[in-house]
Amino acid sequence: MNKNRLLTRLNEISKSISTREHTIALLGLGSVGVELDRLDQYSDLDFFLIVEDEVKESFIEDLSWLEEAHPLAYAFKNSDDGYKILFEDGIYGEYAVFGKNEIDQVTQAEGRIVWINPNYNLPTLTKTKGNIPKLKKENIEFRINEALTNIYVGLLRALRGEKLSAYRFIETYAFNNLLGIIHHFEKENPIHEDLFNIERRFEFHYPEMKKHLETMLSGYNHLAQSAKSILSYTSNIYDINPALKHEIEILITKLQKEELSKK
Repeated sequence: MNKNRLLTRLNEISKSISTREHTIALLGLGSVGVELDRLDQYSDLDFFLIVEDEVKESFIEDLSWLEEAHPLAYAFKNSDDGYKILFEDGIYGEYAVFGKNEIDQVTQAEGRIVWINPNYNLPTLTKTKGNIPKLKKENIEFRINEALTNIYVGLLRALRGEKLSAYRFIETYAFNNLLGIIHHFEKENPIHEDLFNIERRFEFHYPEMKKHLETMLSGYNHLAQSAKSILSYTSNIYDINPALKHEIEILITKLQKEELSKK
């Protein structure tokens, strides 16, 4: 995907909505917003359309304003406010439509005005606001012990044969608890951080931690390796309870033998 095509498509959408009544603004987000320096061939369109409140539903139900910019091959209404879309030329996008009086209640990262009706002055339109999740956690002791007990329970379930549940406990719950406190222990490279998803650009953000991902996330058939790797990393960054560590190591050994016997 030529990155310039995405910006051109936004401009085409702007042209379409600018000719319609009751439209207020088009706001670019993410890599087509204020983070244009990370726009590349793998980017897609993320945008908000702002309209007068009384016409919001008509812009949600009637997609002719998009079709006028370029024909659609696919449109999936994934929320009350918007769609995931694919244009016929392969450009993918996600967007939402909001009424003017919703602007201050919308949860969003900082945006870029692509087009705005000159009759409106909306000072909060582009600002970061709303219910932004706190991805980075400060209670290290709590997160470490949550991760350890997640591993312990996950190993028990794996040995019982509940491997899907075990997978979630080890590679999702335990791992996610570590992600929330990684910033306390790993050097951070400066990046455009995603306010809603800590996994975005993680490998660039924490290059040293990247080295551990392959063993921490070994997969459904290698849960003993995942548990061992997460436990080892946790032991290196924190003084964990020796009794719990010992019990976890016993379970890892049991599961390793079981996994090897099935190969």
